[in-house]
Amino acid sequence: MEGGDCCSTSTSAEKRKRRKQQQQQQQRQEKRYRGIRMRKWGKWVAEIREPNKRSRIWLGSYTTPVAAARAYDTAVFYLRGPSARLNFPELVFQEDDLQDFSTASIRKKATEVGARVDALQTALRASESNSSGVPEKPDLNEYPDPESSDQES
Repeated sequence: MEGGDCCSTSTSAEKRKRRKQQQQQQQRQEKRYRGIRMRKWGKWVAEIREPNKRSRIWLGSYTTPVAAARAYDTAVFYLRGPSARLNFPELVFQEDDLQDFSTASIRKKATEVGARVDALQTALRASESNSSGVPEKPDLNEYPDPESSDQES
């Protein structure tokens, strides 16, 4: 046996270890919010434990950490009240339409907030990338406007 096989294996193992350390460092830098974590493939998820139970309430999977944190804030506010420790205390307000404090209603409200914030954050990122000269991706769910379309005669 030659030492070449051994060294190439250790080199690739070192590369994997280095890559994993870089990902963990990136996670630590980005994860400054309570109640969220990052999946291996880059999505941010939010969940919260139910009070006095071992079960968790799944709050959704989001593309941005801010959206996941806002979903968590909404759920923790409805579960624990105004004294809860929030990521964005200035942005959560109690609405009168959530009278039923069931797990399902809390999950629904939190995912609505998270999805709304996620859409806004994604649009903000898209507009920032458009200013850098990257062409905008068309919204495939939107009907085309016949007046603004480029028609060749």
